[in-house]
Amino acid sequence: MSIGSLIDSRDRSGRAAIRRTAEAVASGLIHASGWAAILILAAIASFLLLNASRALGEVGLLTMLTGDSWYPTSDNEQFGFVPMMAGTAWVTIVALLTAVPLGVASAVYISEFATGRVKEISKSIIEFMAAIPSVVYGLLGIALLVPAVKDILGLDTGLTAFTAGVVVGIMVLPTIVSISEDALHAVPDALRQGSAALGNTRWQTVLKVVLPAASSGIFAATMLGMGRAIGETMVVLMLAGNAGIIPGDPFVSVRTMPGTIAAEMGEVVRGGLHYSILFATGLVLFAVTFAINLAADLVLERQRKRWGR
Repeated sequence: MSIGSLIDSRDRSGRAAIRRTAEAVASGLIHASGWAAILILAAIASFLLLNASRALGEVGLLTMLTGDSWYPTSDNEQFGFVPMMAGTAWVTIVALLTAVPLGVASAVYISEFATGRVKEISKSIIEFMAAIPSVVYGLLGIALLVPAVKDILGLDTGLTAFTAGVVVGIMVLPTIVSISEDALHAVPDALRQGSAALGNTRWQTVLKVVLPAASSGIFAATMLGMGRAIGETMVVLMLAGNAGIIPGDPFVSVRTMPGTIAAEMGEVVRGGLHYSILFATGLVLFAVTFAINLAADLVLERQRKRWGR
């Protein structure tokens, strides 16, 4: 073997060793990041549980979940979550009724009909919407939607669950559009081509083939949007009215769980019962949103395996 061949062989071996070392380091960092995310999530849950322990011990989780009155500062303190849960539910329902039809329709247009520059601009607008601070949405809601809802519906106030729900629905649109568009894009083109070969029009293909095939991904998008709506704080604090009643419809002022935490945490005594109750509220919110997001991730993973993408 010549000296040149020997040097070349050693260079290749050296490059291969460097490549293997880089791959090992990258793999280690990825694994460490995954474990770090799990540990951080566990730490958050432990922190909430630790601070909520007094409320869980003195009041009880079942009592809080079934109580229908919220009077945390009266002589006869009552810490019922039902008014807050009902308000959160109404805001979330209105938000989903606003966001899901618009979001899925937008995703269908972007995925199946938009081309070239129109598609790029549409995606850019959706991404920009996700970057707008929630307080800006709240200000727009106060300036434009609150007076319109009051005048059009003839209400005493425009600060209602309906108003907050509409604005929250606009806020969760980027989540629903992006994930639904990914789900539609994941449907194999062979299904579209087969539908066209059978004589279906483009709209018929979308309605009869593409949407059913992507239904699990669209469902996951809806679930993630729901989790986002349940946890929204600033908009509901500004637009929902913050009235601690059990609402029978969305056209009254309501109090939500995130809004209550934000409104009252700055006024409570650190370590007191009211302080612990607010952490118990956060613990319930954490559990609900964790379950919703976990379910959505499982559905998305099933769709990825189904289409092999």
